[in-house]
Amino acid sequence: MTGNNQSLISKFLLLGLPIPSEYHLLFYTLFMVMYLTTILGNLLIIVLVLLDSKLHSPMYLFLSNLSFSDLCFSSVTMPKLLQNMESHVPSTSYAGCLTQLYFFMVFGDMESFLLVIMAYDRYVAICFPLHYTSIMSIQFCASLLVLLWMLTISNAMMHTMLMARLSFCEKNMILHFFCDIFALLKLSCSDTYVNQLMVFIVGGLIIIIPFLLIVMSYVRIFLSILKVPSTQGIHKVFSTCGSHLSVVSLFYGTIIGLYLCPSGNNSTVKENAMAIMYTAVTPMLNPFIYSLRNRDMKRALIKVVCNKKISL
Repeated sequence: MTGNNQSLISKFLLLGLPIPSEYHLLFYTLFMVMYLTTILGNLLIIVLVLLDSKLHSPMYLFLSNLSFSDLCFSSVTMPKLLQNMESHVPSTSYAGCLTQLYFFMVFGDMESFLLVIMAYDRYVAICFPLHYTSIMSIQFCASLLVLLWMLTISNAMMHTMLMARLSFCEKNMILHFFCDIFALLKLSCSDTYVNQLMVFIVGGLIIIIPFLLIVMSYVRIFLSILKVPSTQGIHKVFSTCGSHLSVVSLFYGTIIGLYLCPSGNNSTVKENAMAIMYTAVTPMLNPFIYSLRNRDMKRALIKVVCNKKISL
């Protein structure tokens, strides 16, 4: 960084989780178990979808992308958190901080898009079963995924470049466990108006609109199922959609509360606890909620475990 973009800070201190020494081992073990569960669970989903030809459908294409996004999303923050918990000086370089911010936004935004696509996929499958194949064709789904990945990459690049133009003069203590965009904006000694404006405008498009679309999809599903006089069918759909909506609410609720409705009264501990929910807890739960409870996924898993041949 040179000229007007000169940044006087070469590294940042990540002080978001002031865990007492007597609980240090407990929290370290907890976060390690959560991260390993996230990695193993999501990798298992990706491998099963690749191996079993019966899972080569739009729904499982989205599931495998969600698993990949969850795996990467958690890996952006958790390894650094675990490393800093072992260090006496939890820090990250300036370049490392911007890199973490970029990938955090890429996979976080993609998770938001994938959740709404999966809700729409279920809506089409339940409400228009006879037209599902023509509406959700593999070509359409693949093109949609490519477009969404391009959008998330472009959005993350825009925010990262806007952050790179700012200067950081004296303060280098981030009251967070990763390089969060608002935490960095608070430290900057430059004018951050453009950055904050883009966060609220683009953030509203990427968070609020997908959340409303998900709610609309599930409302239409509920209304469609209620018209069918089948107690078993109603119970099955309500059970599945209820678990999906619980994860959706957890993911979007914490993000909306932190980024679009920030409160000056929120303590650092509260903000970090909310961030843990969507960076660690949600990616860990998604494999169980969306995939491992699925009958087709269980069948594919049994084939792999029993060393049976899966048709390719």
